[in-house]
Amino acid sequence: MAAITNYALHLLTASALLAVFFMVYTYVTTIDEVLLIRQGNNAAMLSMSGALIGFSLTIGSSLLHTSNYLEFMAWAAGAMVVQVLAYAVTVRLLHISKEHIESGNTAFGGLMGAISLSIGAINAACIS
Repeated sequence: MAAITNYALHLLTASALLAVFFMVYTYVTTIDEVLLIRQGNNAAMLSMSGALIGFSLTIGSSLLHTSNYLEFMAWAAGAMVVQVLAYAVTVRLLHISKEHIESGNTAFGGLMGAISLSIGAINAACIS
């Protein structure tokens, strides 16, 4: 029974962290991704999906490699910062304006998603 309780606690905590990341990420970005996705904008979907999956990779790695919830929460907070910084640096260095995503440029949306996934995978691998 303890294993099931532990599983549920991990699942709920990770899900809550993903929801918090979603709120922080959508607040920080200059694009209304949710509205664009509702309108069928694939570029926004690709960008947002990469960020969510990239963050989830780090959360998964944190669950595997930490011994307590305080450490787990610290890694999660760090992962949020890294993902948001990756977005900010990418937008700045590649001159990706919100118009690229808003206009549905899937090449830029895919690139943003791939960068977020890559950063998330690297970040996840660094946790040990």
